[in-house]
Order: sequence, then C-alpha cells, then structure tokens
Amino acid sequence: MQLPYEYQKIYTEHYINNREGRTSASFLSQKMEAWLHKKVAQDLHGKHDKATLEIGAGTLNQLNFEDTRPYDIVEPFEDLYIASSKLSKVDRIYSDIADVEISKRYDRITSIAVFEHVENLPEMIARTCILLKEGGCLRVSIPNEGTVLWKLGWKLSGLEFRRKYGLDYAVLMRYEHVNTADEIEEVLAYFYRSLRSSFWGPLTENLLSIVFMNAECRMLHWQRDF
Repeated sequence: MQLPYEYQKIYTEHYINNREGRTSASFLSQKMEAWLHKKVAQDLHGKHDKATLEIGAGTLNQLNFEDTRPYDIVEPFEDLYIASSKLSKVDRIYSDIADVEISKRYDRITSIAVFEHVENLPEMIARTCILLKEGGCLRVSIPNEGTVLWKLGWKLSGLEFRRKYGLDYAVLMRYEHVNTADEIEEVLAYFYRSLRSSFWGPLTENLLSIVFMNAECRMLHWQRDF
C-alpha cells in the first residue's frame, strides 16, 4: 500500500512526536505503552551483559527501561534515532534483520509495538530463530487491536491528528497496521514451541489493549539442525 503524499510529508514528524509522547493523546498512550517496555525488560535487573537485538528500535526509548550490552538494533529509519542521546549505548545498527550477520548470536531479541507493522512477518520471525543462542528468548509486545482501551486511544489520537494535520487518521492506521494480534501469535506459535502471553488492563483479557509474548524455547526443527 502506498501512503498518500500528504501523509508522507508529515510521517516522520508524526512518528517521532508519537513515540516520544510530545502530544496530549500520545502522552496518554505512552503511559499505557510504558507497560510494554517494562514487560520486555522484565528479565533484566540492573546492568547486564546479555547480548540483545531490538527489532524496530525507533527513537531508542526502550533504553529508558533496560541497560545491557552489547545492544544492537534493527531500524530502517535513521531520522528516528540519529539525534537520540542514547545512541552511544547502541553497538551495531542494521536497516533490516536480513543484514545481521548469520554468525551473530543473541541471548535475547526484543521488539516493542513493531510486529503489527511488518509485512514479511513469517520471514522475519524465522530469522530470529537463527540469530538466537540456544536457550535464548524472543520478547515481543504489541497492541491488542480492536479492544476497548485500544479503540479509546485510537479515537483520541485520531481527533488530535485531524486537528493538527487536517487528515484522516484511519488512512495512516490502515497503512501502518498490517497484522492483528491473533495473526502475530499464530506465526510465533508456528516457529516457537513455547509461547507465553501476558495482558494488561483493568478488565478481562479479551477487552484489554496491549499484549506481551515471551517465546523462550527455540523452534524444534532449528534445534535438530544445530
């Protein structure tokens, strides 16, 4: 899907403002999304030497929640991280996970609110299987699209987006979100034999807005191949 030109012009500015919580609606959503970051970092306490690869690192805001080295990232948009004060904490930067050397091995691979955007999701998740050390873990958090809190956040963001840019937020969302939470979980379950999910919110889990998935054991046929 091609993003219309008027959206392309404001895309980077909007993305950075949204990820950094610089607007009223995104500030509120950041409060909820903090759970996503904290949950991914929950396996770490203090400084660590667990080799980590973050997929879709964006503005490097996950580094507000964890401190481990070496820390590599996959991020195709240089404008998002180039001015970050946390850039010195990053060891290697890749524009695509396919660019990560096949010899590299990580203790953990992480991703926060990214998998819903990835078109070639099965290919990317298969690549994580190759890059993880034996016993390593894939820690992923995503919005649980379509739930009550998600819809509330979407409406607030949509009103603010229209007021600022005079554009329909739904067009951007259709461009951005190509995978549902159920589709992501289905792909993860195909490649990983052990998948645990946690939900955040005040009601029952089918009404919640964000979900965390931890795949600690590697895919069976990858284990046989090694």
